[in-house]
Amino acid sequence: MAKKFYLTTPLYYVNASPHIGHSYTTIAADCLARYMRPRIGKENVWLLTGTDEHGQKIQRAAEKEGLGAQEFADKTVVRFKSLWQELDISYDDFIRTTEPRHTNTVEKVLDILHEKGDIYEAKYQGWYCVPCETFWTDSQVSEKKCPDCLRPLEKISEANYFFKLSKYQDRLIRHIKANPDFIKPVIRYNEVLSFLELNKLTDLCISRPKERLEWGIELPFSPGHVTYVWFDALINYISAVGEFDNQGNYHSKWWPADLHLIGKDILRQHAIYWPIMLFALDIEPPKTIFAHGWWLINESKMSKSTGNVVSPLEISKKFGVETYRYFLLRDVAFGQDGNFSEEAIIKRFNSDLANDLGNLIYRTLTMAEKYFQGNIPAAKQTLETPQAKNIEEKIKSLDARVFDALGAESAVNFSQALEAIWELINIANKFIEDTKPWNLAKEKKTEELGDFILLLINTIKEVSGQLLPFMPKTAEAIKAQIRGDKVKKGKPLFPRIDIQNSNL
Repeated sequence: MAKKFYLTTPLYYVNASPHIGHSYTTIAADCLARYMRPRIGKENVWLLTGTDEHGQKIQRAAEKEGLGAQEFADKTVVRFKSLWQELDISYDDFIRTTEPRHTNTVEKVLDILHEKGDIYEAKYQGWYCVPCETFWTDSQVSEKKCPDCLRPLEKISEANYFFKLSKYQDRLIRHIKANPDFIKPVIRYNEVLSFLELNKLTDLCISRPKERLEWGIELPFSPGHVTYVWFDALINYISAVGEFDNQGNYHSKWWPADLHLIGKDILRQHAIYWPIMLFALDIEPPKTIFAHGWWLINESKMSKSTGNVVSPLEISKKFGVETYRYFLLRDVAFGQDGNFSEEAIIKRFNSDLANDLGNLIYRTLTMAEKYFQGNIPAAKQTLETPQAKNIEEKIKSLDARVFDALGAESAVNFSQALEAIWELINIANKFIEDTKPWNLAKEKKTEELGDFILLLINTIKEVSGQLLPFMPKTAEAIKAQIRGDKVKKGKPLFPRIDIQNSNL
């Protein structure tokens, strides 16, 4: 296992409130960080998140509210920090692109690349999408609409500065081919590699004239320009954890990043722009970039324009934070698109959390209180049935199975890990049904009944430990019910949701 683990979320744009996509990436990152900390030491894990606060969208959103851009950003960033607290996100650092540590690093990067000749001035003529903060050529545009978001484009002609993406295209292709885990899942790997092999990269316009956009980091060699928001934002991954010396060499105990978690809509920026920027700076690229899928509503992507954006705060308040975290990480394989609905959450809640996990815990602790006065029975080695031995083996092997899904290098398979945990839960529930412990009690088979309950308690302990990264509060609640050699059954952890008699 790695000696250190540095993982990141994207920087979230503060032009609007956080939505389910933001929470999906961040909960996934939090789960991985929580999984790694007890395994390699808390001091060796670093989870970075933050906010992207420059660019035309921010400037226009601020103007619309009658605020200065910085004032608007200060106001909006609170929503993200409050949501992460609500969703129990254990980040180690939160970076804002308006912080001095970031702006200073961006200016240093610009200077290094300009002096190296990898940034040059030229005239730009073409199309620009304000919502996407993206330039498009005539050949890429149809009906004056953005190829990504389909909103109207603006025609622009202006002097700007460009970064030589094209210079490093062949090197990036070689790196991708030599490192099959560099871009995941494999569908995104193939997508990026195919694009690079079939297209010649155009150099990236990395500036905006101040007369059109004031809100950004000034180019140190051209005070009349500010930095393109994407070039600025990507640098956060190194500005947060290291610095350049006077010779232009970058130093950090955390770099390279072990994992960049992103949504698939920003794959091009992370898998093409970012590694090429790092090549130009003589910095090693990240080990893995994982682009997850989208949550859809009725097969359509969520967007403010269609009014189908889901508020993670509202959903977590309605169903509980632990349920929300579990649903996002269990319902769809990470990397694929999923359909979001409250009906789907309720189905998962009643089936997995109430019927399976909750029922196993409640029944087991009820039996421990009823038959052994709340004491955990001592082992008598009476259970020799294939079912009991199967459970014992599943308990022993569960940690390795979860490790294969989450702990192995570049492994990001939350649903696979949870399926392994639930397999043990379901086998244990069937064990209760098949054994009929109430008959053991009637027949005065006390030692066999004690071993039966002990095996179930050991199952619950193992399940609780493996659930900790996914559902930390649930794991704590289970631990509070089983302490030392005693159990203390409380109320059911997940009472079923009665849809007909519920206002949900």
